[in-house]
Amino acid sequence: MQVAIRNLSETRLHPDYRWDSEYLCFEQYKNPNLKYVSIGNVLKFSQYGISIKMNEDGNGTKIYRMNEISNILCNRNVSKYAEIDASEIKSYNLHDRDVLFNRTNSQVFVGRTGIFKKFSDEDIVFASYLIRISPKSEIVTPEYLTAFLNTKYGILDVKRRARISINQSNVNAEELKRVEIPLLCSNLQKVITNLFNRAFFYINSSESKYKETQNILLSELGLFNWQPKHQISFIKNYSDTDQAGRIDAEYYQPKYEEIVKAIKGYSGGWDTLGNLCELVGHPSNPPYANTDDADKTFIVTQKHLGDFSLNEEFWDDEDALYTTKEFITKNSQYLLNQGDVLLYSVGAYIGKANIYREDIKATIGSFLTLLRAKKEKLNPYYLMSFLNTDVGIMISKRHQRGMAQQYLYPYDIRTFPIPILSEEKQTQIQQKVTESFNLRKQSKRLLECAKRAVEMAIEQNEQTAISWIENQVEFDEGDDADCI
Repeated sequence: MQVAIRNLSETRLHPDYRWDSEYLCFEQYKNPNLKYVSIGNVLKFSQYGISIKMNEDGNGTKIYRMNEISNILCNRNVSKYAEIDASEIKSYNLHDRDVLFNRTNSQVFVGRTGIFKKFSDEDIVFASYLIRISPKSEIVTPEYLTAFLNTKYGILDVKRRARISINQSNVNAEELKRVEIPLLCSNLQKVITNLFNRAFFYINSSESKYKETQNILLSELGLFNWQPKHQISFIKNYSDTDQAGRIDAEYYQPKYEEIVKAIKGYSGGWDTLGNLCELVGHPSNPPYANTDDADKTFIVTQKHLGDFSLNEEFWDDEDALYTTKEFITKNSQYLLNQGDVLLYSVGAYIGKANIYREDIKATIGSFLTLLRAKKEKLNPYYLMSFLNTDVGIMISKRHQRGMAQQYLYPYDIRTFPIPILSEEKQTQIQQKVTESFNLRKQSKRLLECAKRAVEMAIEQNEQTAISWIENQVEFDEGDDADCI
């Protein structure tokens, strides 16, 4: 055990006279050959987000939360909206290259930082537990600032400043401004900025590829650009409710019947999900365990289902959860195989699906349903893509049950109608999905290079960092980074 002893007179060095051990004993490492300045001295401005009620119904303006920051970029897909007036939109509207910092959450998530790269003309604002910071780019580029705050050195300095209460931590704007950042040379900052730009390009390309799969599917069904209409009133016979075993009005909305009619009328035919898949289901609360690394079996939960791929950061997360050998011995059917489709079957994001592509030993958690496609009948990449279309999500929404908490039960999932596209079309969809995943992986690799280069400059020197990047990444004449 190591014990750090500090003189309490040092608390006077902090404006608030902090004497908590987390702050005093986890001091930031500094390279004596680099010049450091506080982040506050290189900012043009900082701003807390707006505090307002949000909705998932699409009413109002899109609003970013911590959830929309992943892999040090702000996501394009935003699930929450807020009804705000024009003056508030003007005040909180995000601009290209704004940096968003998550100021409050659990100790694990406080300090999560991402850069917003503008991808459309629509207005997007940000929630109150985020801080927008905009640096003077001639001194510190937004991309470099984002990379630094995601390095082990930036993370350590942020987290030691967190004020911790029960299950909650907070780093306010003033503490963030006191974090010291090294002033790396303009050449290295330019290279880091180019890595971010290329990573963003790959993300856009990835999402375009994935969108193509959605278009193929909906065009095949004659539902491309179809807009569902929610009807206030309609008439159903009692015999319909008796056959379906449901009396909730939402289930019988005509928009759902339009979807079923299109699927059942598809020229290639259709079948139920239960006939096309082995529906493995999910375990009941896998126990958590501490075992040697060689024995780890990770538990994949809802949070690991990203929009296009499993959250790759999870596999490197030292706080990742894993289960016991005893549980796996008794529940081996829940061990994941490559090509397994995971369906979010409880909670707010019901119907979201993903495909397991990792070679890491893992099992699923309680809120996911495991679908194992019979590959002679159904391509799992096609199944995952279909479930994620607007049509597929609506089928899931139709079959959800529950009041406070929504559920998809296995006996309902088995009844999902699935159109049988030709083998050629299904293979085409798999190719595009795979291309999308690979582009996203390339994007992540570039951002990891950017973070590691900053750490290398701090640990050694800037030229070593530049040389390392040149060995990892190829550059064209315009200094745009491209993965090898």
